[in-house]
Amino acid sequence: MSAEAAWVENLEALLPPITPDTIVSRSVHTGEGMRATLFGFAPGQELTEHTAAHPAVLHFLRGQAELSVGNRSGVAGPGTWVMMPAHQPHSIRARDELVMLLLLLE
Repeated sequence: MSAEAAWVENLEALLPPITPDTIVSRSVHTGEGMRATLFGFAPGQELTEHTAAHPAVLHFLRGQAELSVGNRSGVAGPGTWVMMPAHQPHSIRARDELVMLLLLLE
């Protein structure tokens, strides 16, 4: 028995407007060992240092962010892709309007 493919033509269209001083998110997919969540950050918004119980992938689609993962810090922009092991400390601060896809591997 085969599962149906999950196909999204335009990820950014799933997000509500990113208004000042907000972080918005939408679930894209849950199941098959993965949760996909799309985030939109207004400029200056941040997720302070935290960890995830599962491995995760951050894929930056639009905008720029100050990103810290473990002992590495830098600027993440469109096309930046980061694979993190479980329990890896990380933080994200949007320099401008930012769209990022989080894949949480379960």
